[in-house]
Amino acid sequence: METGEEHKSPPYMIVFVVLAVLTVAEVLFALLFTGLPKFWMGVGLIFMAVWKAVLVAMYYMHLRFEPKRLWILAASPIPLAIILVVVVIREF
Repeated sequence: METGEEHKSPPYMIVFVVLAVLTVAEVLFALLFTGLPKFWMGVGLIFMAVWKAVLVAMYYMHLRFEPKRLWILAASPIPLAIILVVVVIREF
């Protein structure tokens, strides 16, 4: 279903660089803050991973240019993912 709207080409290289920087930040965070409690280490790493997932979904999966109903469909598993993460964290 075409709406006839044109959108400019996504900034793939900028997104790639941001993803690479976030990956390096995750590795440095894990290596430099070894004295941090595991809970806060997990929160920090999950926060950065969520941002990476959002960037991939928005630009590489082209959700940024899709109708809102497709966004809802793509975001619907998020509550299940949160429940699973909370259950696994509580096990430790």
